[in-house]
Amino acid sequence: MRYICSVCGYIYDEAREKQAFSELPDSWKCPVCKAAKGAFAPEEKANPPKAAVAPAPAAIPAAPKGEVLEQLSIGALSALCSNLARGCEKQYKEEEAALFRTLADYFAAVTPTAPQKDIDGLAALLQNDLEQGYPAVKAAADATGDRGTKRICTWGEKVTNMLNSLISQYRQEGEALLAETEVWVCTVCGFIYIGANPPQLCPVCKVPAWKFDKIEGREQA
Repeated sequence: MRYICSVCGYIYDEAREKQAFSELPDSWKCPVCKAAKGAFAPEEKANPPKAAVAPAPAAIPAAPKGEVLEQLSIGALSALCSNLARGCEKQYKEEEAALFRTLADYFAAVTPTAPQKDIDGLAALLQNDLEQGYPAVKAAADATGDRGTKRICTWGEKVTNMLNSLISQYRQEGEALLAETEVWVCTVCGFIYIGANPPQLCPVCKVPAWKFDKIEGREQA
């Protein structure tokens, strides 16, 4: 039996490892991305390929007259501008990226402090994204043939699975999980890695280690 990491795709092959996956301790982690054991799922056997049928282009309904656009919070505007900046960077549009970064920094500076969320509340939000949010967005992207959105969903879902895994590990280990180590965040996809040094390649988007930022000034519980 083979088990696949939902974050980085690492395959644990019982036949090769000479040990059943179920026999591994609960503290075992993915050797590539350090996701918890719970982030692994049994490999699904591939179904015989079906003849490809080109989907009919989906009609995009016109917006109702007088429709009011959703008002974004200041924090959401900061995140949006930050993501647009990264998109411009990937297209080598440095001038536009710099403008979006300036806007993101401004909105971040004036964003009011959000109330603290307990770990159960955060876990519930992540689970909702995995069970409802990403499937809904992917379905919409499939319907319109939006390959860019599908790729973003793939990365986002992997990062969310990693966040879910870190919460699981924190519940088991508490502050010991962060003791005498560092927290690194990929500036391209948002993947979070805990270790003395960042990984040589991001397990999600495959960018090199220099694309990771170290999180400074973590508050102690």
